[in-house]
Amino acid sequence: MKANGVGKVFVAMSGGVDSSVAALLLKNQGYDVTGVFMKNWADPAWPCPWEEERRDAMRVCAKLEIPFETFDFTKEYKVKVVDYMICEYSSGRTPNPDVMCNREIKFGLFLDKALEMGADLIATGHYVRVAIRDKRQDTSKNQIISHVACRMSLMRARDLNKDQSYFLWTLRQNQISKCLFPIGEIESKAKVREIASEANLPTAAKKDSQGICFMGPVDVQEFIKPFVKSSVGDIVTTAGIKIGAHNGLDFYTIGQRKGIGIGGTGPYYVARKDYKSNTLVVAPVSDRTALESKSVLVLDISFIGDEPKAPVDIQASIRYRNNPTPAVLSKLENGMWKVDFEKPVRAAAPGQSVVFYNGEELLGGGIIE
Repeated sequence: MKANGVGKVFVAMSGGVDSSVAALLLKNQGYDVTGVFMKNWADPAWPCPWEEERRDAMRVCAKLEIPFETFDFTKEYKVKVVDYMICEYSSGRTPNPDVMCNREIKFGLFLDKALEMGADLIATGHYVRVAIRDKRQDTSKNQIISHVACRMSLMRARDLNKDQSYFLWTLRQNQISKCLFPIGEIESKAKVREIASEANLPTAAKKDSQGICFMGPVDVQEFIKPFVKSSVGDIVTTAGIKIGAHNGLDFYTIGQRKGIGIGGTGPYYVARKDYKSNTLVVAPVSDRTALESKSVLVLDISFIGDEPKAPVDIQASIRYRNNPTPAVLSKLENGMWKVDFEKPVRAAAPGQSVVFYNGEELLGGGIIE
C-alpha cells in the first residue's frame, strides 16, 4: 500500500464525522486524497437528506483542500439494494440491506469506478482494521488458523462498541487489498470527534446517521407496504390464545417487540410466522425458549480467505453488536453449511447474516436459511 504522497486514494465521504476524519488522517499520512460523495437515493416519496450530506462532505473537502467528486449510483442502488430488500421481505425473510449495500455499492461500484479514474486505493469510515498475513499456517480438524491461506485479513475495530465488521463479511481478497480503514485503529468514537474538533472539521459535532444505508431513518413497514401482498390475520400466543390481529406477516421480523400492535397486553416478542394459517405467533418476554435456537442452516456462504477445513471451531454472531458466541461450523453433504452454537442464540431470523470470527479476525459469513 502506497503512502508518502505516491498513493492516490478516493475516500467515500458520507458527510459524517467518521469519513471526514478518515480523509484527514490519510492526507496527513501523505496520500493524494480525493473525497467522493455517493448519491444513492433520491425518491421524493421517501426523502433522503442527500443534498445536506453532500454539502457537508464538500465543506470538509474544502477545509482539507482536497478534490471533491460525486458518483451517482441511484439506479444501481434501487436494483441491487432496495429491490433485494423488498424481495426478501415479500418472501417472509429479514434482509440486511447494509450488507448488500457494502457488497454491491461501496466495495463494488464505488471501488470499480475509483480504480477506473486512476485511484490506487479506496477508503471508508468503517470501524474495522486490515491486517497483512505473510505466511500460511497449517490447519487441522476443529482448529482455525490465524488466516486461512490468504494475505489480507479483516479484523474487528479497536473500539468494539463501534465495530462494523459484521457488515463486511462478503468482502474478498481483491477488494480488501484495495481498501484502507483509517479509523479502525482509533480507540473510541470520542477520540474520532476529538481529532475532528482539533482540525476544525465542519462535521466534528454532527450526530451519527441512523437507519438504512444511504436511505436514513425509513419506516420499513410503510416503505414496503406498496410492494408486498399481505393479508390481515390473527396474532396468537405460543399457548394458542388470540390476542390481536396483524397487518400482514411480511411486515414483522423474528424477535420484534415494538410495533406489533397488541396494545396493553404483553410485552411480547414475535416468535414465528405461520404462513399456512396466516398467523403471527408471539411469546411473552418471560418465555426466552420460544426465540432460542441451538443451530442454523446457512446459505450464500462466503469466506475472506480460503474455505476452512470443516468442522471448525469459530465464534459466530447473528446480528450487529451481538458479541460473537462459540460455535462449530460444519459443511453438510448437500453442500449447505450449518452453525451449531455452544449456547442457544435468540431470534435467529431467516434472511439475517450469520458472521464468523476467529477471535478478532473476520472469517466470513452467510445468510440464515
